[in-house]
Amino acid sequence: MEYIKIRFGDDWDKLGSGFERTLDTIFRSANPMFADCDQPWNPQMDVYETPEEFYITAEIAGVEKDDIDIEINNKALKISGRRPPQPRAAEASFRLAEIQYGQFERVIYLPTTIDPDVVSATYTNGFLHLRLAKSMPTRPRRIPISEE
Repeated sequence: MEYIKIRFGDDWDKLGSGFERTLDTIFRSANPMFADCDQPWNPQMDVYETPEEFYITAEIAGVEKDDIDIEINNKALKISGRRPPQPRAAEASFRLAEIQYGQFERVIYLPTTIDPDVVSATYTNGFLHLRLAKSMPTRPRRIPISEE
């Protein structure tokens, strides 16, 4: 069985300002030619949950499994990597350019903490599937007070 690498940490908040990301999203959705090549693109995702788990599916066709990085901290998930451009004929010019290439990154903030020991990832037909178990809430416990 081959494994997808998953890292756990909490020191990755290099997303840039919200204003810059909003402008990039507006122009990118209007025409992908406006997208800055140095800015990461966001893969489309589905996120749903059951009482016990979160299920996340990311659409990242054309990306090799070894080019995908998954990082998890207690309440957030970051999927990043790189999709190389497809070869085209040297004399060809674009009539339509909608597929985004280069670096991609997507951060999802989860409403509850997850159990880092119960995480799995699979990659099939261009879809990355993640399954993250929710941490069980700790029950309050009574602390006895002793006399000195």
